[in-house]
Amino acid sequence: MIVKPKKSLGQHFLTDKNIARKITSSLSIQNYDHVIEVGPGTGMLTEFLLEKDNIDITLVEIDRESADYLRKRFPGISEKIAEQDFIKYPLGDVHDSPLAIIGNFPYNISSQIFFKILENRHLVKEVVCMLHKEVAMRIISPPGSKVYGILSVLLQAFYNTEFLFNVGPMVFSPPPKVNSAVIRLTRKTGFRLECNEQLFFRIVKTGFNQRRKMLRNSLSAFLGEKKAGHPLLSKRPEQLTVDDFANITNYIESTAGSQS
Repeated sequence: MIVKPKKSLGQHFLTDKNIARKITSSLSIQNYDHVIEVGPGTGMLTEFLLEKDNIDITLVEIDRESADYLRKRFPGISEKIAEQDFIKYPLGDVHDSPLAIIGNFPYNISSQIFFKILENRHLVKEVVCMLHKEVAMRIISPPGSKVYGILSVLLQAFYNTEFLFNVGPMVFSPPPKVNSAVIRLTRKTGFRLECNEQLFFRIVKTGFNQRRKMLRNSLSAFLGEKKAGHPLLSKRPEQLTVDDFANITNYIESTAGSQS
């Protein structure tokens, strides 16, 4: 049985076993014993995950043809294949203990996958993923960078982000037109964001949606008449650290009100 990559699903199947082994070896397997693989495709990563005897795995695959192939290739884990869209996968309902997520994330939905991870950050202790290098650099970039944005702040608020290695296009079928990279996210231990997290998310997203404006202007709906009461409000969002955004969140909640 041959599975053809589907352009509509953004599929680019990894064909290099050495890269697959390197990706799966990047999992620490610490503080969790369950791994969810997103979009396993033909099972290139799955093969090496199954060599690890100290983890349980779940495969989440939206493509019926790929899911059928995986059941035939790995009959011993056929009941662990969830044939559905990971974005709609009820992560918090199905799992109640710490886990890791691994995968070759489809370029067209990688940002949505990370927002799903953020929604379930209490469960997701580690992420090892391959994705479009441009998105990878955005996630790990520091304040002041042109690519520093919403995902940078939100993920760095809860995870230590780490660039692992580059992956060229020729190890995929079909080869993508862009370069890829592998990164690792590790949930911060004993960490609590010292502000209203729901309001923090709203402020970060609103600030970057008008990233060329000073925050006193982009956040005007939150501030009411108090537009100049905090020095950080005279900066643009890409200049602020996670702690800076937490400080602004506390300022808005205590002084201007959340207006929620």
